[in-house]
Amino acid sequence: MDTPENWQKSSYSGFGDGNDCLELASTPTTLHLRESDTPATVLTTTPAPLTHLLDAIRAHAL
Repeated sequence: MDTPENWQKSSYSGFGDGNDCLELASTPTTLHLRESDTPATVLTTTPAPLTHLLDAIRAHAL
């Protein structure tokens, strides 16, 4: 599996590489997610399932 080199993290995560956060990278057909403190473990998905997950989280947010 080829993963991109352009990992991005939220501006809420602070600065530098030492902060634990969720990072996101994309290719034309897939999204790649990883935890910054375990970068070798990558979750790969397509936009549709991630959109459904985020919609469900928003719908149940207090």
